[in-house]
Amino acid sequence: MTIKPLIILPDPLLREVSKPIETVDDAVRRFADDMLETMYDAPGIGLAAIQVGEPLRMLVLDVTKEDEERKPQVFLNPEIVAHSDERSTYEEGCLSIPDYYAEVERPASVTVRYLGLDGTMHEEAVDGLYATCLQHEIDHLNGVLFIDYISKLKRDMVIKKFTKQAARRQPG
Repeated sequence: MTIKPLIILPDPLLREVSKPIETVDDAVRRFADDMLETMYDAPGIGLAAIQVGEPLRMLVLDVTKEDEERKPQVFLNPEIVAHSDERSTYEEGCLSIPDYYAEVERPASVTVRYLGLDGTMHEEAVDGLYATCLQHEIDHLNGVLFIDYISKLKRDMVIKKFTKQAARRQPG
């Protein structure tokens, strides 16, 4: 397994819409292992393929608490097929926007349809942190970031901060 470098804001790749996975093969399974290793190393609870530079509709999650046994999950071509009218708010962060957190309101529960690593279709209704995390990562696959849900003023400040940091990292 390989830990992949994370794509950080303002990299334009984060705004790309990811392409569907056509075939579930050993290369896809190896990449899923690399993504899980990268997510755990970060550490995080979710990671979309685009965040490691691959515009593929794949994400990994593990929302277990630190003292619990890990329950890694891989979602290929996930899509939200239903969501509740009830809303919930969580403080979200993102591995591609390090050390920035904001309250985001989303549907409290969702039903997601996805392909598993075994190549079979699954459908699952989820709520709580699990639902929030799934929505956050599926947004990544569509080029949407959690900062798109905060005020324009705050979003502009975050983008400006990360753009300055990126400029400082550039040689020359």
